[in-house]
Amino acid sequence: MIRRSIRRYIYGSSIALALAAALGSAGCSRIPTTAADAPAAAGRHAWTVPDTLRIATGNVPRTLNPILGTQTIDSSIARLFSDVLVTVDARGNFLPDLALAVPTQRNGGISADGLTIRYKLHPHVRWQDGAPFSSADIKFTFDAIMNPDNDVISRHGYDVVKSIELPDRDTVVFHLKRRFAPFVATVFGDSDSPYGVLPAHLLAKYKSLNDVPYNSLPIGTGPFKVVSWLRGNQIEFARNDAYFLGRPKLKSIVMKLIPDENTEITQVATHEVDWFFEVTVNAYKALRTMSPSDVRIVFTPYNGYEGIMFNNAKGPTKDMRVRQAILYALDKGALVRNLTFGAADAATEDLPPFLWAYDRSLRPTPYDPTRSKALLAQAGYGPAHRLSLDLYFEQSSALNKVLSVQVQALLAPLGIDIHPHSQLSSLIYGGYGANGTLARGRYDIAIYQWIAGIDPDDSSQFTCANIPPGGFNQAYFCDPAMDAAQAVALATYDRAGRTAAYARIQTILEARVPLDFLWWPKQIQAVNPDLHGFDPNPVVETSNAWTWSI
Repeated sequence: MIRRSIRRYIYGSSIALALAAALGSAGCSRIPTTAADAPAAAGRHAWTVPDTLRIATGNVPRTLNPILGTQTIDSSIARLFSDVLVTVDARGNFLPDLALAVPTQRNGGISADGLTIRYKLHPHVRWQDGAPFSSADIKFTFDAIMNPDNDVISRHGYDVVKSIELPDRDTVVFHLKRRFAPFVATVFGDSDSPYGVLPAHLLAKYKSLNDVPYNSLPIGTGPFKVVSWLRGNQIEFARNDAYFLGRPKLKSIVMKLIPDENTEITQVATHEVDWFFEVTVNAYKALRTMSPSDVRIVFTPYNGYEGIMFNNAKGPTKDMRVRQAILYALDKGALVRNLTFGAADAATEDLPPFLWAYDRSLRPTPYDPTRSKALLAQAGYGPAHRLSLDLYFEQSSALNKVLSVQVQALLAPLGIDIHPHSQLSSLIYGGYGANGTLARGRYDIAIYQWIAGIDPDDSSQFTCANIPPGGFNQAYFCDPAMDAAQAVALATYDRAGRTAAYARIQTILEARVPLDFLWWPKQIQAVNPDLHGFDPNPVVETSNAWTWSI
């Protein structure tokens, strides 16, 4: 998805202490002060606040505008109050959202030549201020995404649109410049940029949306209304009784912005929150010891990875031999075993095994320090001529700190000195217009996490046209063979043809090493057992929030 911030990780010992203290302070009843006076409804724990969901997250949003977000928390918040055309269920199957049906060639939504995509919209949808929704809002949002004055992090998929036709208020037709197989999953869908639709009647008057009042108190078509945003503290949502898919079961949602993970752990243990958003692997190690009656752990596979990203455009890592040397110098298997506690699998390249495009012939790169030394020597480096590299990572992630230390230790004997730099997620993952460190290419190597959409399309990360400010290719990797393989994958609607193209793409990634893909994580959520209907999809955890109850 939007790219995605790396979640925070805390050392297992400090989490264990926090959890023990929390359970001790809670006593046998484990009833938090915030819910102590709430009577236990039938079938609910005493600590549960009926019809109110309390969420804890350490990822702090910079904006609530659905098209300006750069972190996973941004898209999850946006889906509470806004909608897309097409979403997916927990198993990755397409579902219509604002659209009445998912366009296919079989139902006539996609033309035979693949150049026209037609959506029929849900009738009688209204904005949360009562204004009618129409196809003109889709067109306006598209134009806002393409507007160079707006700090949109990616226009991937949107940039293949030649024109938009609005036959009536309930129909929108996209005419494409070229065939683009991932279109339905990408444009106003559950992609790596799941942009929600904006209200034209409120925003059309602005030349730029980067700094408008809407970004702090947005209006959408979604199941919940944003009531208030106390920056650095919490966001409150109230039920949208007029939601077009049906009246949401929850009355309200309170999202607590808690930058300290020990505090999040404590609030789970004392039942002051019902959902710990995107639990880290170290937190999971502690939380899994709690009783199932206290917390339910939900795992969701997703199209993503964590690894070491190299600057392919400048500095020492522009030399492929240096990138390959680092690849062979890092013991991927040991890092996965020691750091992820079984909540991740060693990666081959970027696409994980649950995707249909995964190449099963690939194997993780072996640990080979001898080969690494030889490659460094060829590039002119070694103990006598040491290589100095700046390593950047998101500062609230203690796992990143541990990983940076491991990288230092493994590379130092080879003559590579690593200098770690931690930054806020809003800075390191900020867009090009927001002067983001990765987007601007101001790094040598970086600890990087990517969470993509439901389609295996990875062209936004690895094609020349998607180098910032054009997209998410923050590795600044540009290779003609990659562009050619991606062109085939994008233009081919046949799955067999696309599978063959992605096999070629994975082979190029293996050979050229724009990143060292370390592991495929699982999304981990810790929730109150009283929360029903919680079944996150692989892209946006809140996609079906209107069906949840507690």
